[in-house]
Amino acid sequence: MTEKEKGPVLQFAPFQSAVDEGFWHRLSSLKLNKFGIDDSPIPITGFYAPCTNSRVSNHLSLIAESLPPEPSEQSSGTTSLGNRNRCSVPGILFNTNTLEGFHALDKQCLLKAEAKKIWDDIHSGKAEEDSAVLSRFLLISFADLKKWSFHYWFAFPALVLDPPATLVDLRPASQWLSLKEAESLSAACNEWRSSSVTADVPFFLVSIASNSHATIKHLKEWRSCRQDGDKFLFGFYDPCHLPTNPSWPLRNFLALICSRWNLEKVCFFCYRENRGFADLSLSLIGEALISISQGFPENRNNISSGWKDPQQVPNAVGWEFNRGKKVSRCISLAQSMDPIRLAISAADLNLKLMRWRALPSLNLNILSATKCLLLGTGTLGCQVARMLMAWGIRKITLLNSGKVAMSNPLRQSLYTFEDCLNGGDFKATAAEAEGVVMGISMPGHPVPSQEERSVLEDCRRLQVLIDSHDAIFLLTDTRESRWLPALLCANSNKTAITAALGFDSFLVMRHGAGPISTVNDFQADDMINLSSEMGNISLGDGGREQRLGCYFCNDVVAPAMTCRLAREMSFRLIYAKAEFANSTDSGSTEQPLGILPHQVRGSLSQFSQMTLVGRSSSSCTACCTNVVSEYRRRGKEFFLQAINHPTHLEDLTGLTELMKSASSFELDWDNEVDDDDCIEI
Repeated sequence: MTEKEKGPVLQFAPFQSAVDEGFWHRLSSLKLNKFGIDDSPIPITGFYAPCTNSRVSNHLSLIAESLPPEPSEQSSGTTSLGNRNRCSVPGILFNTNTLEGFHALDKQCLLKAEAKKIWDDIHSGKAEEDSAVLSRFLLISFADLKKWSFHYWFAFPALVLDPPATLVDLRPASQWLSLKEAESLSAACNEWRSSSVTADVPFFLVSIASNSHATIKHLKEWRSCRQDGDKFLFGFYDPCHLPTNPSWPLRNFLALICSRWNLEKVCFFCYRENRGFADLSLSLIGEALISISQGFPENRNNISSGWKDPQQVPNAVGWEFNRGKKVSRCISLAQSMDPIRLAISAADLNLKLMRWRALPSLNLNILSATKCLLLGTGTLGCQVARMLMAWGIRKITLLNSGKVAMSNPLRQSLYTFEDCLNGGDFKATAAEAEGVVMGISMPGHPVPSQEERSVLEDCRRLQVLIDSHDAIFLLTDTRESRWLPALLCANSNKTAITAALGFDSFLVMRHGAGPISTVNDFQADDMINLSSEMGNISLGDGGREQRLGCYFCNDVVAPAMTCRLAREMSFRLIYAKAEFANSTDSGSTEQPLGILPHQVRGSLSQFSQMTLVGRSSSSCTACCTNVVSEYRRRGKEFFLQAINHPTHLEDLTGLTELMKSASSFELDWDNEVDDDDCIEI
């Protein structure tokens, strides 16, 4: 013991970590798309390799592949076994939901738990079968996905030898071995490293026979090596470049040697490389002395206790230092991220937080995949567009023919003062979204013959736009300008939302399905069924199906709406429609976003709001069977006649006859008073 007490304590160069940006990007994606607010530990994999430069140490690195695959990725079923530059090491990640939770983690308890895993692997023999478990590591983190900053802290648990190992000698391997032994060992190491089976096995045994022939074997072959009577070196991949210290992995290797094999004198081999081949002038060989009665001073004379007891876990150290201090690190990726991607990520995070905490069954993919067409980009259109974007809808097309006026930016948030200058920019393009500058023709507003071609072309373009979008918002200023979109939506069986705003009243309504469906168009039937399921509306009426009405099915006086209600109704309709199409249970009516009303009408002067159901009218000028059939049959000719002749639609739908009969209808009033009905006061 005197010699050991005089010898210097064996000191180890600590492990150093390096995290690739790809790791944080994948962690962010997994957090958003898979983990949510689940803060359960996540198994990860670190990678390191032997030192390859006399001036720079290698790090334990985390890359995108260190994390589990994302849900959208399909497993290829292949692994990266045999990569000489990426020796895999198992690790565990604790990612918290808040910065406070990150700081509140019991770091000593977490370190002790990982050290116990290493201790159990040593005593169970697993470490001899898979030596990489000796280098287990721990990572705690907090990902701030709004600012794209990441707080993190590594720990490389190491079992503490008590008393510590003492160093007898440490020299370059080329000085320790004879020339013949060095040549044989170099050849054996190069063969070990070039094999796909052993290239990433970080701990091994070196046996040097009396004839100077060196062989490398797995740790599990220790018993047979011992019987051979050869000289042994306990080798490991050393990521450190220092000529005076072995690196951190040797600590747990010595713990295994002490507890499993009861060796007091250990010769270790710190394997290092140069340009992909063994470099024995850079590699080290050392000799250390270990007390096998580790653990408890009162039992050091009893080898059966202390480190021989699997239940007694030794103390552990290993939290990584940051600039000489035991503190966490923080990295910000905001500068390297595209600002547009940052904005999209922040918006998506708000939605997913809402889903995680309040609506777990909400499928945000249905909303993000929806294509919306906004007809009108005034006060209503601007607010609806903003709310659609806030709900994760990325495909929005704006249609308007007007320009930005000086009074617009006060009420219309998509425009700025610069958009008003020089006569004003077109509203559809000034909003920096996909815009279409086009007017909508109105019935009863005749057009000159020379403009008929352009008007018909606009009608065709509008039909194409409606067919290529999933939800159509009618947000124009006048009632007449909603007629053509309402007709085209009824013809194509498209989801249509009308929003109208009066001085002190508002209206939000969804249009019913079109009256005619083709053989290949199942959307109308789905919408009819959906209206029944979502709104609890009975469609049976004397054996005939009755649809929900559109904006023109009832006489609307001072129609109005709020943008929030329009957005909510559209989301519920779109979501319910997608869920209904994918559902096999036609009797289910429960939806994450609540009920699906047909109309919401409100009065600000009376602080009142009503949800109403309006049936389709057989005399509707926009969606009745006569009008849609006539449009399909005559096309352009019908359209021109409707806008050039104010009474054409009334004549076609029978409203003219209905108004005449109403005018000629007389009521007979009974003016006689019965004395018995009078009460004297």
